Amino acid sequence: MLFPRHWHIRKRISASLEPFPARTTLKRFLDRVVYAVGVLGPLFTLPQIIKIYSTHSAAGVSIFSWGAFALFDIPWIIYGIVHKERPIVVTYTLWLIFNSVVVVGVLIYSAAPYL
Repeated sequence: MLFPRHWHIRKRISASLEPFPARTTLKRFLDRVVYAVGVLGPLFTLPQIIKIYSTHSAAGVSIFSWGAFALFDIPWIIYGIVHKERPIVVTYTLWLIFNSVVVVGVLIYSAAPYL
């Protein structure tokens, strides 16, 4: 049977990758920590979101900073998808959602006096 030409290359590439889940306890623990940090990190944006939406004021909140945070999450999400790195995709998708919620709040409550 003839095999496609690329199979030997693929075999060499996959030989250098570590298996998932990792073989060592430390690496398995680190895998879990990365997922936990990836989910918990964006939750620290909640106080800002609660403040904006409960006070109906975006005073002191920079739309340029939060917009840049949201915009810069997109390349990370694409990178994670391309490299099949689920922790990166999950983390930066959550960051994009939370940063976008802040941006929307700033747009709503900083523009309200002018409407």
